[in-house]
Amino acid sequence: MITVEELRVDFRRGEDILNAVAGITFHVTAGESYGLVGESGSGKSSVLLALSGLAKEWSGTIQIAGETPTERRSMDFCRSVQMVFQDPFGSLHPKHTVDSILSEPLSIHGLGDISDRVSAALTEIGLDQSFRFRYPHQLSGGQRQRIAIARALILAPKVILLDEPTSALDVSVQAEILNLLSDIRDRRGLTFVLVSHDLAVVAHMCSRFGVMHLGELVEEMTVERLRTGEPEHPFTRQLIAAARGYEPATS
Repeated sequence: MITVEELRVDFRRGEDILNAVAGITFHVTAGESYGLVGESGSGKSSVLLALSGLAKEWSGTIQIAGETPTERRSMDFCRSVQMVFQDPFGSLHPKHTVDSILSEPLSIHGLGDISDRVSAALTEIGLDQSFRFRYPHQLSGGQRQRIAIARALILAPKVILLDEPTSALDVSVQAEILNLLSDIRDRRGLTFVLVSHDLAVVAHMCSRFGVMHLGELVEEMTVERLRTGEPEHPFTRQLIAAARGYEPATS
């Protein structure tokens, strides 16, 4: 479903150029949930920006569902590839109701039965119809993220890009959102690319993942190998040690 080869992503700051992604390669099969894990600033979110078309200065090869995206992504591409952002409050228009937020993509793409589609989208994410005419500030963080997920799903995409989808939420809500995403992926046969700094989230959601460090993909692992085997790269070992937390020495 996704082929990425020698991807480089640059950002300009005045006359300076920041290289965020330094030539990485990975592949994701249809229906798979693939993770990218690493510390803040490792380049993992920049990969999603390139895949979605939000990063303009990139080089290398990207193919999604057999299509090589151009600088200006086609309407078909935008329907096939959708993104869920880290901050659900920042990604939802504060002056638009839930009904307007979910109806807008359908109107842009010329799809009919808007009212029925919005109603079905709310049901799929576990919210009743009373939420339809609420504004984002009237929702909890978990409810806002559910709306962001519904907006990504409403065009029936093949690929969902998830940029730290639970890191802005309370711990008590994170598991609900992750389980919702897993259920939707299984039911719809979607392909996920999940970015996270949390190994536990990646292990819960993904069968394989890549470890990013300073813009490079330093290692790929299966979750099974994460549980039973020794990682090869020193940075991966550091991530695993940090995820386990501090363990005091015992005599």
